[in-house]
Amino acid sequence: DVQLQASGGGLVQAGGSLRLSCAASGFTFDEYSIGWFRQAPGKEREAVSCISSGDGSTYYADNVKGRFTISSDNAKNTVYLQMNSLKPEDTAVYYCTAGPVACRGYWGQGTLVTVSS
Repeated sequence: DVQLQASGGGLVQAGGSLRLSCAASGFTFDEYSIGWFRQAPGKEREAVSCISSGDGSTYYADNVKGRFTISSDNAKNTVYLQMNSLKPEDTAVYYCTAGPVACRGYWGQGTLVTVSS
């Protein structure tokens, strides 16, 4: 079974940083893209970032470019999302996702990120 274990959420002040981790299992890591979606209260779910574990290509939503960095450690089957310069509008539940294309297919449990102003 595919399992995606997200961790690293928490409460941080605006301008601060957090690092999310997603430990993956149940599939061949370098054959999938893995990344993050988020959903804020009352808003639609949105794609945040995605990385192809095979070739390292990345995607970032426009509203996180320059502030968030996604990376993967293939030896640990883990993907990280370093989030810097956090804003209150980054407050959301962040979900780790994985799939053969565009990080779509499997979802892990969410981790809550709260950015206070």
